Amino acid sequence: MTTTIQVDISFDSLITAIKSLDLSQKHQLLEILEDQIFEDEAELEEDPKIITEIEEARQAYQRGDYQTIQDYMANQLDKTT
Repeated sequence: MTTTIQVDISFDSLITAIKSLDLSQKHQLLEILEDQIFEDEAELEEDPKIITEIEEARQAYQRGDYQTIQDYMANQLDKTT
């Protein structure tokens, strides 16, 4: 039988705890995190809101309604001068 508990821990404390792990434990944690991230991203891809936002972005791109990173960076530089 598995018992689940919920523990509130600050992010800083979590980082400190992770730093104290040995290399094999860190690799194990990395595998767990990668699995969880993959599952979460898969769920997001099925979210109707996300699907709608992606489709809207694709349509905007097809209309040419976008800004390249170079243009964005140039605009930001212009704002600071």
